Amino acid sequence: MTETAAGKQTSETLYAVEDGIARITLNRPQAHNAWTLSMEEEYFDLLEQAAADRAVRVILLSGSGTVFCPGYDMTILAQVAASGAADYVVGRRPQTFPLSIPKPIVCSINGACAGIGLVQALMCDIRFAVANAKMTTSFSRRGLIAEHGTSWLVPRLVGLPNALDLLISGRVILADEALAMGLVNFVAPADELEARAIAYARDLADNASPTSMMTIKSQVYRHSADVALSTALEESDELMRAAFDRPDFDEGISSFRERRAPHFLPIGGE
Repeated sequence: MTETAAGKQTSETLYAVEDGIARITLNRPQAHNAWTLSMEEEYFDLLEQAAADRAVRVILLSGSGTVFCPGYDMTILAQVAASGAADYVVGRRPQTFPLSIPKPIVCSINGACAGIGLVQALMCDIRFAVANAKMTTSFSRRGLIAEHGTSWLVPRLVGLPNALDLLISGRVILADEALAMGLVNFVAPADELEARAIAYARDLADNASPTSMMTIKSQVYRHSADVALSTALEESDELMRAAFDRPDFDEGISSFRERRAPHFLPIGGE
């Protein structure tokens, strides 16, 4: 691992922070960014680092080159098939770990995205995809099941019929179909994808309260888990009363009335 002025480079990921945005890049170009356990550990470690860094307000995830992540490195899966999965699952953080990060994660799907690569994209909060990007769950076509909580998450993103289609068939879809069913939020041409994803992240970093974004992210994921409307409403009312007492509320109103950019505090205050 080497340190540079631009950020930290590790063997399978890249990390850099600029103007409130932490950029994490999956970086195994020689293998099209195929997933490994060491990449997973580095990525999750970097998420923790970004979460703890008061200068970071938004996280942007992408892949190097023209592929996001085609899934597990097949040499790893072959080893699992030969020896069994017992050692393979021990000591790993759950794939839902990104959902626990208190800062928004924007994913720029810059190319093919399959299997656990798609899982990583779905565990982000906002997804941009390059036009014609190919996506597939692929699980059923590898003799597997709906892995890593996707049986819970995918229906909440695209509805039950679409989820059953994607998970049972493992068929390949393109970015436009993914957009139509709600699997991704935005689709952009290849020469515009990075700029549009960065612009979106920049808007969040510049204009949204970090504490508000943290609270909303937590609300949405908790309340998606079959929480009764009355429970969600009661909790929201309590959170609203707390928000009224924070400096960010005064700043949000003042900046709007004064027609200027807001200056919100980082998570935790000063």
